[in-house]
Formats: sequence, structure tokens, C-alpha cells
Amino acid sequence: MTAPAEIGPPEPVPHSGRASPDALFMTEQHLRGHHAGFASRFIAFVFDCVVSIGVFMLALAAASFAASVLTGQSIHWSRQNLWVVIAFFAWEFFYYAYSWTASGRTPGMWLLGVQVVGQDGSRAGTRRGLVRTLAFPLSFILLGLGFISILFEHDRRALHDLIADTAVIYSWDARDARLRSLARGGSEPRAGSGQSR
Repeated sequence: MTAPAEIGPPEPVPHSGRASPDALFMTEQHLRGHHAGFASRFIAFVFDCVVSIGVFMLALAAASFAASVLTGQSIHWSRQNLWVVIAFFAWEFFYYAYSWTASGRTPGMWLLGVQVVGQDGSRAGTRRGLVRTLAFPLSFILLGLGFISILFEHDRRALHDLIADTAVIYSWDARDARLRSLARGGSEPRAGSGQSR
């Protein structure tokens, strides 16, 4: 996986203090970072599946062990058990919803350096994180067609991204862009600093 190409610096802001529409667009794109591709997102998802299912299985094993210690009888869980199915889907919802609302990143996304943000580049937040979690299964239910747009759309948004008004970006790219922007802003002389008292 190669790093995305660098976006050039935005146009300088005119002395009047107003930026041209093109400059504002370039600045927004620059701060948002490059959209993550299908491979990065798929690998992150596979990693999250392994982690979330592994944690769930460990929880079932711990519950079975605790029951055997307390009651002397072991519990054998199966996929035919309704409570196991309900608990599994509740856990999966919590796993993704908490990750996307709290930081915009699941453990797999953190590992691959990708992050969920609002389409405007802002933090995903609670509402968009929850909507994205609820809409996520739709991309699977529709025979996986909800993911096709990642391959062809310029902003690489899946169906659940369109519904939740989110996008997935390379987080290191956005972070570096913000640091460069802050460095440029900090290097500019303050208004009135050169005036005599």
C-alpha cells in the first residue's frame, strides 16, 4: 500500500482577508486528507471482525467458566441459542458505534491509519456515528453492492457513508495537513505587530 500523493498548498489569502472560492475549496480539501481506498478499508474490517468476534468468544467462555464455578454446571453456547445471537449483534453494534462516535476509528482502522469523519472533514460525532452503524448492514444486505461506490466514486463513499454523511480518510494525511496549516498560520505576522506605539 503506497501513501497517497500530496495535495499542493492552497492559494495565498488576499490582503483584504477574504479568500477566493477556489482557495477555500483547496484549503478544505487539504485539511480533510485523502479518501481511503477499498483495500485499506477491507483489511481494517477483517481485522475488526477478528477482534470483535474474538472478544465475544472470550466473554462467552468467561461466562461459562463463572457459571461452572458458581453452580457446578457448565454452559454450552451455540449459534442456535437466541440469547447468544441477540448478545452477539448487540456487542457488534456497540463495538462499531462506540468506536465511530468516540474517535472515528475502530482498532482495525487505527492499525491501517484510516478514520471516519464528516463529509465536510469535521469530527464524525455521535449522530453520524450512530447513523453509520445502523446503515452499515445495508451495504451487506444488498449483496455487497453498497461497497461498489468505494471503487468508482471520487470520494470513495460507501452506501452507509452516503446515508450518514460521512467519509473515510487517511488519518495521518489529515493530521500532517493540519500541522502544516497551523505552521503556516503561526508563521504569519500578527496584525499591527509592526506598528510603533
